[in-house]
Amino acid sequence: MGSPNGGANLSQVEGDFSALSSSMSIDKLFPALLECFGIILCGYIAGRANIITSTQAKGLGNFVSKFALPALLFKNMVLLDFGHVIWPFLWSILIAKVSVFFLVCILTLIVANPESRFSKAGLFSIFTTQSNDFALGYPIVEALYRSTYPEYLQYIYLVAPVSLMLLNPIGFALCEIQIWKNQGNPQQSKVLIVGLVVLQVLKNPIVFMVVIGIIAHFALHQTIPAFMVEFVDGLANSFGGAALFYLGLSMVGQLRKLTRSTVMTLILLMTAKLLLMPLICKDMVELLDNSNSSDLNHSSLSNYAFLYGVFPTAPSVAIYAVYYNAELEVITSGMVISTFLSAPIMYVSAWLLSIRWMDPQLLMNSLQNVTFNISIVSLVALVWTIAVMFLSKKFKRLPQMFTVNLFLAQLLTCTGMILWKFVVREDNFIGQVLTFTLLCTSLYSTFIWPSLIALSLVLLKKFEDLKVSSGVFVILGWGIPVLVTAVLLISGEKRSDTIDSSLFYNRTQIICTTIVAAFSMLLGVASFMCLSRESWAQNDQNQEGSSETVEDLLTEVEPENRSECEAVSHSEDPSRGQCENSCESTDCLLVQVEELQQVSDQQVARHVLLCLLLTVNLLANLSNSMWLLFNQDPGRLYLELQFFCAVTNFGQGFLSFALFGLDKHLILLPFKKRLQRLWVGLKQDKQQKQTDLPEEIRMTCTQFTKYHKDQCSQDIVKRRRCGKRTVVDCFLGCELVEWLQQVGLAQDHGEAVLYGTRLQQGGVLQHIKQEYDFQDSQLYYRFIT
Repeated sequence: MGSPNGGANLSQVEGDFSALSSSMSIDKLFPALLECFGIILCGYIAGRANIITSTQAKGLGNFVSKFALPALLFKNMVLLDFGHVIWPFLWSILIAKVSVFFLVCILTLIVANPESRFSKAGLFSIFTTQSNDFALGYPIVEALYRSTYPEYLQYIYLVAPVSLMLLNPIGFALCEIQIWKNQGNPQQSKVLIVGLVVLQVLKNPIVFMVVIGIIAHFALHQTIPAFMVEFVDGLANSFGGAALFYLGLSMVGQLRKLTRSTVMTLILLMTAKLLLMPLICKDMVELLDNSNSSDLNHSSLSNYAFLYGVFPTAPSVAIYAVYYNAELEVITSGMVISTFLSAPIMYVSAWLLSIRWMDPQLLMNSLQNVTFNISIVSLVALVWTIAVMFLSKKFKRLPQMFTVNLFLAQLLTCTGMILWKFVVREDNFIGQVLTFTLLCTSLYSTFIWPSLIALSLVLLKKFEDLKVSSGVFVILGWGIPVLVTAVLLISGEKRSDTIDSSLFYNRTQIICTTIVAAFSMLLGVASFMCLSRESWAQNDQNQEGSSETVEDLLTEVEPENRSECEAVSHSEDPSRGQCENSCESTDCLLVQVEELQQVSDQQVARHVLLCLLLTVNLLANLSNSMWLLFNQDPGRLYLELQFFCAVTNFGQGFLSFALFGLDKHLILLPFKKRLQRLWVGLKQDKQQKQTDLPEEIRMTCTQFTKYHKDQCSQDIVKRRRCGKRTVVDCFLGCELVEWLQQVGLAQDHGEAVLYGTRLQQGGVLQHIKQEYDFQDSQLYYRFIT
């Protein structure tokens, strides 16, 4: 299936292509993109090379946001011609922004940690709705529509200020509520909070100059006084290059701040910003703009609304995050990612809207070739991933058992697509039906399993043993797709004029895909919400009592040998073997403890990330289905969504391989050790460490070894049995971090981790199995003698 619903009306896509192509100028788009991203790159290089410092960059940012942009808005508010504005278009964009704003806000309030939910809801909602309209959006719209629909340019000046004055204050109010709750001052009245928000909005020079500009528009009859023209033009014209250069400066070092939780949050925000927003903008214009007498202008407006929705997040959102000291890592990283993801989406969308003619049969063949090629490579990746799951024996655990079922469904989907390529062109009805049954069932199974895996994670948080329920999950994961495919085969009407497997049974198949995708997505979203709330409760419990974690995990490793893992006296059993350079036990109990503490969390994080990305794929497929169901003529932009669904449906193997195909203990660590042996011997490596180390690391190691190592060994090092016949003197990484702060070698947690990292780089300490860098965690390390 090229997409679960795609390819339907490729013949209709041709429609008014020759007419539509005249509404855009693709030739000017690439130079505009090159101009914008070239200036951004210059700003990034200047910041990266420290030509312009962060303090100087803040000064440039203040100039852009408090002088240049307000002047630009004032000028355009005065000169704006309200008589030629298509107001239904503006209402459509406004409703779309309000819908996305409140959707993100409500979901964040439900899912986020209660300690910071209001500030997250406010900033995340602003992030998804405040676009970089002027610095990046305006040059692109000007390049595309200046010669055909110049009035489209003024819509940017109307939409952006309304968003700033209507939606941003709500976000600011939520941030002020969070500050009020954190201060714990119940005497502060709600009226005062409202007053602070209103004052914050009025103090914003952008909002202030928009209001002044609208008043001047009517008072000065759409003309700027002659003595002010040059002054206003000078400030307004300085905005474009300065804003893009500042955007590049603000990107320096932001992606380094990404963490596991930040990545998951960004996936959801990018989905809302770059997928939901453009689709809702386009749909709102289709619904509300009924006054247009010209079908061409109506279609052009809806396409313009889609492009507007793709505009990336404005840099000013990062300023709000700094002001409220909340979610700065997420906002700044998301700003960078959205900026660079939006560029190819805008270019491909504009290219599809500007080309003059497409052969439907050629498009169908191209889609078929794309899915076939992706399926072959994805098939190889899935065979590898499934082999790793079986060789590492993880398939016996939960939720890995369900994940293997998902991989198997993906494998069968790729196999079915490869077979479909050959069967569909032959006049063999039985072969086509059998291949379609395999393809449809397995694809629907890949839709169902992500939500079931997410549900299993929720249940595993509450119940340790799911053996009774695992059979039910397997039946649901395969039974629902088999049932839906059976209904489709019985009630559907086969089409003979298409090679697209997504429309083999016409409209009935689209409805079935819509139902399966909607059911799975709703179940997955509900599971993610429950999983997030369970994580809060678990974090609270961990803070109340974290002393029992190690003992419990040791009991799980080997109950009958629990005493062998506990610390023992240095004088006890001197005949017992002492591990020197690293733990020599082939079945190290301490390593098993680490695995239970580390691997379980990593596996949960990987499963959550996998399910989250596949849920985004479900949203794309659901949008694709709805687009076909409610549009007689899907239009050109539908092709972009259709090809995206084809890539994500049959390229799931790449994602599975990236997350689960490179098992650390089975593949990465053995490969790393062999590579080290081939590259350089152990003695040469030690000599290089002594000669090639930076001065700061060498001084830190010398100071610690000479003045602090003996005392540290007495305070935190314990002799632990790591095997039947071996013991090791070791300590936990978190213990060293705490000790370094207690004795004053580090002022805070960050300095302590950096200090420990330097000791490891200088060869003073190492992990007991030499598998991890230094971390503030429940990992075991030892001093090298």
